[in-house]
Amino acid sequence: MCTVVIDVPASPGEPVRVLAVRDEDRDRPWRGIGAWWPERDGVLGVRDDRAGGAWLALDPAAHRLAVLLNRQDLSDRPDDGLVSRGGVPLDAVGAGIPDRPSTRGFNLVEVDAAGAHLVEWDGVVSRRTALAPGTHMVAHHAVDDPGTPRIARWLEAFRAAGPAAGSDWWMPWLGVIEKATREPESSILRRDAHDGLVLESLLVCAVSIGPDGVDVREATLAEPGRWDDGLVAALRERTPLTGADRTARVEAPQ
Repeated sequence: MCTVVIDVPASPGEPVRVLAVRDEDRDRPWRGIGAWWPERDGVLGVRDDRAGGAWLALDPAAHRLAVLLNRQDLSDRPDDGLVSRGGVPLDAVGAGIPDRPSTRGFNLVEVDAAGAHLVEWDGVVSRRTALAPGTHMVAHHAVDDPGTPRIARWLEAFRAAGPAAGSDWWMPWLGVIEKATREPESSILRRDAHDGLVLESLLVCAVSIGPDGVDVREATLAEPGRWDDGLVAALRERTPLTGADRTARVEAPQ
């Protein structure tokens, strides 16, 4: 299950900082941040090639970001009446999402230059909550949920570390992620069996959104679910906010 760490500033003139870890089946084809949806002018994101949607979507011109995390669905709706969750982040940075989406449950972190919200959809009830100033963690339940081991263990560490000043603002948080790998039960980088699949952390994205602009970076883990020092170097390479084509990333089965 994915993890998002987000810092909402107390001052409206400061940027919102987001560090997002994507967990997925390593054999499911995907592409890193790019303009993969020509029908959505200016929108970039991390594309799921199987369903065609996004895990993370970004409209740099509008200073808007959305990151999707799966959540348990409590409804009895049949699968044949539902659509992929991958369209949700794309809609969120565009015209917006409906109050009752035709998808399975999800958490959606929405960010713009003015702040951030969490949308919780469990298939029955939808809630949209403004995130208060400060550092938060989101996984597959409520924001800052103490019932989620990695949140209970590491939220205060992320808060104490805080985003740093300057272009490497994400480095203190990355230090917490590295430290967390020594405690597998609460690690941020994960390998979990879920619904017959093994979901592993594949990608780390760092995004800063504020009145002065958008900065986005991405780093693919050399080995899914495991820390490697290459993450630091990769995040220091700014991801171009252009429509330049890229090669689809498909992890080979082992």
